[in-house]
Amino acid sequence: MARHPTRHPALSQGDAVALVATGHALADAARAVILPHFRTAGLATENKHEASGGFDPVTIADRAAEQAMRDILARDRPQDGILGEEFGHQPGESGLTWVLDPIDGTRGFISGTPTWGVLIAVSSGDGPLFGIIDQPYVAERFSGGLGHASWQGPHGEGALKTRETQALGEAILFTTFPEVGTGDERAAFRRVADHAQLTRYGMDCYAYALLAAGQIDLVIEAGLNPYDIHGPIGVVEAAGGIVTNWQGGPAHQGGQVIAAANETLHSAALDLLGMSG
Repeated sequence: MARHPTRHPALSQGDAVALVATGHALADAARAVILPHFRTAGLATENKHEASGGFDPVTIADRAAEQAMRDILARDRPQDGILGEEFGHQPGESGLTWVLDPIDGTRGFISGTPTWGVLIAVSSGDGPLFGIIDQPYVAERFSGGLGHASWQGPHGEGALKTRETQALGEAILFTTFPEVGTGDERAAFRRVADHAQLTRYGMDCYAYALLAAGQIDLVIEAGLNPYDIHGPIGVVEAAGGIVTNWQGGPAHQGGQVIAAANETLHSAALDLLGMSG
């Protein structure tokens, strides 16, 4: 049975407070840069996978938001490394790395849906210590790690806590794309979906926020990059959930990821994911 890993380096309380404050400052900066571009006519979109025939959109908002966050880190945390979707990896000296996805769900962003988000994490070599999922348009922010597990938004604020659902037949399952990776990965996902009470699609990182907030029970995805999952790991685990790969190991390198509200559901879903077709 999976257990929450211990990843914290030797951080003082002051260090932890400073890291949390920096995370929120990054989220504030990204919000300010992104919102003027959302739902605007004529927003230019580039396809990063055009040469291969795929579709991976990027906009000026993605790049400007990541640059704004990098500028803050260069000023306030120059000793830390940075891994961002748009501008790659910048090594650091502290043993900490800020993992940034300025707009997770750019397809949703260019479609006008409010399910995309800004993902921020500060991580050690073993995974995230603190993460943020921020949805600028609806002004909701979910954060977790280093003693924090909370949400705030226009309708109030409160603690994050995952659900206690014990049976897959009572569980709500989310994934972003119905295709869920390869044919074998789709078949594995379908085995879990066939047992769930309800399966929904297309929420990008917001699904992990709903899991941490106790609204749903499982998120299962494949083909993720590290910057897609570090922020959600921090938030979900701080709320009492579990995030691993499909073999039950660490998920911070991306790939196949399962996030569950509790160990019982995690174990049941892992069993089905691991079955042969």
